[in-house]
Amino acid sequence: MSREEGVQPLRPRASLRTAVVWEVLRDALERRAKAAGRDILDVLDTGGGTGNFAVPVARLGHRVTVVDPSPNALFALERRAAEAGVAERVRGVQGDTHGLFDVVEPGSYDAVLCHGVLEYVDDPAEGVRNTVEALRPAGTLSLLAAGLGGAVLARALAGHFVEARQALADPLGRWGEGDPVPRRFTAGQLSELVAATGLEVGAVHGVRVFADLVPGVLVDTEPGAMDALLALEAAVAELPAFHSIATQLHVLGERGPGERGPGERSPLGGHS
Repeated sequence: MSREEGVQPLRPRASLRTAVVWEVLRDALERRAKAAGRDILDVLDTGGGTGNFAVPVARLGHRVTVVDPSPNALFALERRAAEAGVAERVRGVQGDTHGLFDVVEPGSYDAVLCHGVLEYVDDPAEGVRNTVEALRPAGTLSLLAAGLGGAVLARALAGHFVEARQALADPLGRWGEGDPVPRRFTAGQLSELVAATGLEVGAVHGVRVFADLVPGVLVDTEPGAMDALLALEAAVAELPAFHSIATQLHVLGERGPGERGPGERSPLGGHS
């Protein structure tokens, strides 16, 4: 199944939030399938919720298991998968990363997605270890978490300078009592968590570097603004200078067949 057949275009506003991660993930799955010598992979999506990534991955032809603590999210996932015609390739299971192996078997997946999970777990290192233990000897980890620098910049640009400084100084990267995000990370911290499990850090990307700072009315009404902003996000995603201001950070960890060698070009055109 081709990419065009497997995935329908994302909605414009949603694409600003997911385009960079999706491009990297799609290419990583393609490499993993080629290395494994088969078209269909087993993919685990921890905290996958309503299927923002699980359903598009299933549309590529892969089998996806979504583990999420919310029964309402899993119900929405089931409905979404059915509407997309991939219900037979998507399975939802109630659980979390702490008790991951109460609901799935270790060493059973070619790729694991851990998106928007580490911010909310008590022990991020344990969360990463568990997701990696779910991988087969050759596997890919896609890790996405909130970035510290993006929160500092957003508070400062909103005129909340005390909160910006608080986020910068706080060990968890929180800007105050009203902060809805329990924890944020730097690119170095996420890379260290991945490397500590024995995986090679294949690439690090800044996500939503500008998308959350640009007025929505400009993107929605200015001709060509959406495409130009998407292109800009892709252009800066792998540049370390912009990781420090990204709203989210994406780390790709790989081991076994399909790893890139030193200096080999990454999916977005940079180098690891």
